[in-house]
Amino acid sequence: MILPPTPSAIQDRPHRRLNPLSGEWVLVSPHRVERPWQGKVDAVSAAPIPAYDPECYLCPGNRRASGLRNPDYRGVHVFDNDFSALLPGTEPGDLAGPPYFRQEAVRGICRVLCFSPRHDLTLSRMSLEEIRQVVELWIAQMRELMRTYRWVQIFENRGEIMGCSNPHPHGQLWASSSAPNEAAKEDVCQRRYLQERESVLLLDALEFELSQGCRVVVENSHWVALVPFWAEWPFETLVLPRRQVHRLVDLESAEQVSLADLLQRLLTRYDNLFGVPFPYTMGWHGAPNEPGDPAHWQLHAHFYPPLLRSASVKKFMVGYEMLAEPQRDITPEAAAGRLQSLADAGAGSFRKDADR
Repeated sequence: MILPPTPSAIQDRPHRRLNPLSGEWVLVSPHRVERPWQGKVDAVSAAPIPAYDPECYLCPGNRRASGLRNPDYRGVHVFDNDFSALLPGTEPGDLAGPPYFRQEAVRGICRVLCFSPRHDLTLSRMSLEEIRQVVELWIAQMRELMRTYRWVQIFENRGEIMGCSNPHPHGQLWASSSAPNEAAKEDVCQRRYLQERESVLLLDALEFELSQGCRVVVENSHWVALVPFWAEWPFETLVLPRRQVHRLVDLESAEQVSLADLLQRLLTRYDNLFGVPFPYTMGWHGAPNEPGDPAHWQLHAHFYPPLLRSASVKKFMVGYEMLAEPQRDITPEAAAGRLQSLADAGAGSFRKDADR
């Protein structure tokens, strides 16, 4: 295994970092953190959220937009999305057209995963047992849908700033007959790394991160959450199991319990960063469901939070980022240091203020 050099020599100057999972570069501009901010400032909602909302499409017993009524569920709950982006009945096969207008049919299914009957909770405020039930739901859904679909994308959009119009704690699942762009890029890059180095990319990266420690945010006996060296978003994190695991369905019972602990601690630190329920998009990536040895794959979860300077200032991927390559101001090391300094439980934490 060849370990990468530390970036200390160029940490304070503009430099680029390669994301080995995507093969794409990220521009880091540490000197820009001193610039005054005159851009968009989003309002932070201070309105209290009730434990039950009679107008919520996701609360137990309520009628959804489709007219169907939710059962009076008491734990986790899953149902097919009433306005699914993918449909299971689509006929397979390529659709005729010139090579520069290539298209193909895709089959799939979309589901909504309710984490709790409580309308006013977030994962960070749920108990370890409640979070463990969410982990079990992810695994059960993936195990079922892997029998039919090549890719199962489990994800959560949290907060209005991420386009989530309903605060009820929930995530989504989109299963498809084809591997989407991000999964395909990660598959190619991890496979190439194994062929060239005869080792697993994310396990080598994890070993190096643990030896350095400067980007590690939370860890326990089975899991590590860290700000990746190549992070694009200001407080982005990567969640990794310590041993090689190809897919969520391969997690052992102890690892599932340990994952609940790590998620609660990581998300509480996020909440404590700016003193608000922290918005993010998160999702799981594991080996696609296809023939062949997935030895190059390591299961991981991405957390992409948009907040930059405060609870009301968002990082936008526009201009240079859309036309050239992603760019960030605060270094991953500085972001990790901020998260490391925060409480993940107990007195003084935002989580304590939010206790039920």
